Order: sequence, then structure tokens, then C-alpha cells
Amino acid sequence: MTELLDATDPQTAMIADLVGSVRAVEETIARLSAVRDGMLAVAARVAVDIARQAAHPDRGDMAVRAVASEIGAAVRASDRTIERRMDEASWAVERFTEVWAAQGAGRISAAHTRVIVDAGAHLDDPADRARYAARAVEAASVESPNRLRRIARRMAEQYQARTVTERHRDARELRRVWVRDLDDGMAELGMLGPAVLVHGMHDRLTRMARTITLENGRAARESGSECDSRTMDQLRADLLADIALTGTPTGHGSDAELLGAIRARVEVTVPVFTLMDEDPNHPGAPPAELDGRSPIDTDTARLLAGRTPGWERVLTHPITGALLAVDRYRPTDQLTRHLRARDQRCRFPGCNIAARRCDIDHTHAASSGGETCADNLAHLCRRHHMLKHHSRWRVERRRRSEEGAGTARGARETNATLGTTGDLVWTSPTGTTYIDRPPEQNTVRFTDRR
Repeated sequence: MTELLDATDPQTAMIADLVGSVRAVEETIARLSAVRDGMLAVAARVAVDIARQAAHPDRGDMAVRAVASEIGAAVRASDRTIERRMDEASWAVERFTEVWAAQGAGRISAAHTRVIVDAGAHLDDPADRARYAARAVEAASVESPNRLRRIARRMAEQYQARTVTERHRDARELRRVWVRDLDDGMAELGMLGPAVLVHGMHDRLTRMARTITLENGRAARESGSECDSRTMDQLRADLLADIALTGTPTGHGSDAELLGAIRARVEVTVPVFTLMDEDPNHPGAPPAELDGRSPIDTDTARLLAGRTPGWERVLTHPITGALLAVDRYRPTDQLTRHLRARDQRCRFPGCNIAARRCDIDHTHAASSGGETCADNLAHLCRRHHMLKHHSRWRVERRRRSEEGAGTARGARETNATLGTTGDLVWTSPTGTTYIDRPPEQNTVRFTDRR
């Protein structure tokens, strides 16, 4: 795992050239994808115009189908696939012109565009949609698509005409369970339901599976028998089948009561104003977030808040939104909670693994005198933790004097005074630097409107 440590200067230069070439190719692909989407959108518009001129009763459905079939035959693709692409392209080009233009300029990729368009699909007001698109494109220029998804959802939520609570009440009516037959005697069971319940179900199955793995491993060591070879996915599937068919996970492990006592864990961030507001539909109160990923309705957030045995309070600056501190009414390991609240996910550029699944790493190694404090700790997933220690990738904490530089100097200086921002500067084996900043906190900010 130390191959790159021994790279020669020519090899390092070659890697740098390859990185630059790949980046140029990706920008070219983004531009060409935008050109293709523009052509597909024009094709759809022409088909609809033809149908409108002839007053077709189907409002252009058959005309679009005919054009899609022509394009599909030319490029050897299904006409259904082409028709879907035409619809998606029209939606992006006509409703999110700024996003499409940014992709055409090579600033963002097609994946970024899909994330932005999906998150803002329900924004009907053109002015709100334009403001959202401009902010989302700015975020997309420095974030990977998987990180952008969470940011874009939060941005779009600020322009929604209806609150997440109102929309959730309607969406819950669509909850369902379905079965889809597959090959080789297999079938797929799917469920659409409230995010808190679905994540809770998955977390409980995971905890049960881990308990089984530990119990079976201990039993195998004591008896010398063969250990259970099932993967976590297989165990979760077996447990779900047992629970659904028998009511309890009786077919797994030697202690069913132990498994049955395991409770699901979900992490919800609720701005205090959302809890305090007497009107749950108040547009000024930001929604709660489930595990830092998706918004949930206020009613569910308040119900969970009222029943939780302990609280983690995240204190943020009222203007900049920067994380200041974390405390708890029932004190536990405060530093760990602070880091998890600040980082929220792996701190390697582009990685979105949740902090609770990551290692806490000393930026400056403890063996070399690095302190165990918030300024010297950050979450890294196991993959990037290993990369940091076994490759020529290097990371260091951004100095506070640097945090006050640039166009955001004032805000950075405020953050430096009140507490570290946690910015990390990564240097690749080719000498390129990348700055990773902690995600913004889900909080309320006050601005002077004078």
C-alpha cells in the first residue's frame, strides 16, 4: 500500500498530466451532454408544435413518440428510452436554463445537473427557481454530486410554497409495499413510506445482524465449529423475512430476546425555532433533517423530540451559522459529539459517508505530538483514513490567518474568533490542493435588512 510513496518525479508528473487530461475530458463530456440535451429538447418542442398546428387530440403524445422512434432507430436505442430522455432534457433546458448553461460551459457535470433539477423539480415560481438554480450551480462547482444532493434539497426547501409538513401529509398517502418477480426463483420486496420509519427499520435490522455476527463468532471460537458465513445484506434479508412471517426473529441466534430488545436509532437535527414555533407550517422555520440527508415533516420531528431520552444541543452563530459548540443535558463524550455535529460526513473531498460510520482521525498524528482536540480531529471513512496513512496524500488544518483571506474575509474572521471552522487542506501526490469545508449547519441565520 506504499507504491505511490516511491514514485519518481517523472511518474508523478505523468500522473499530474493524466489528472489534467481526465478533467479536460470530463468537461468535454459535460459540454457534449448539454448539447445533446438541447437537441432532444428542440426535438420534443418541434413535435409538440406540429401536433398543436394540426390540433391533435392527444396534445402531441403520438408526435413525440414518432420523433423518439426516429431518433431511437438512428442511434440504436429504445424509443421509450429516447422519449424519457427528451422529457428530462426539456425539463432541464426550459425550466433550469442556468443549470443547463453551466453544464454547457463545462462548469458542472450531467450528474450535477440531475441532482439540481431533481431537488428543485417542484419549484413552480420562475423567480424562485432562478434564485435556487444560481445558488445550486455555485455549490455544484465545488462539490461532488452525492454531496450536492443534500445541499440542493436544503436550498430548494427555502423556496417551497408549501412546507415539508404539508407535503409529507400528502406524500404519506402514497405509502405502499410491492413485489417484483426476478429471475432464478427470486423476487424483490419494496416499500415506500416515511423516511424516519424506513431508516429506523434498516438500522434495527443492521443492529440485529451485527449482534448475530458477534454471537456466532464467539460460539464458533468456543466450540471450534465453523463460523456463520452470511454477509450483512444476507442477514438483514433473513431477519426481515423472519420478522414479517413469524413476528419475531426466532430463527436467528441463540437469544431471540436479545435481538428483540434491540431498538432502531435515527439521528434527527431539529432547529430550535422549529420546535418553538406554534405554527408548524410557518415558512420561516427550517425543516428538521434526518441523518443530515433529507428533510422530514415537523410533526414527526416534534414527536421524536418529545420522546427522546437525551438531547445533543448544537450551538451556532446567529449570523454566520458557524458551529460554536455542542453540549448535552445528560453529559457524555462531548468532544465526539462536537466533531460529529461539525463534520457530519467524511472529510475527504467528494466523500459523503456519514460521520457515524467513520473513524476519528488525528490530522497531526498523536504519535508526533498532535493534540486530541477539535482543532486536530476530523472524521475519515476507513477508505480515506487508509489513503491518508499509506499514500502521498497529505492533509493539514487551515490556519486561522488563512481563514480570514479572500472574498469572505469578514465572515471567516468572525468564525476564527468564535471557533475554528474546521477547514482541511488536502494535497494530492501531484501537488494539487483541495479544500474541504464542514457542511453548513441546519440552523437559522439573521441578517440586517437595513
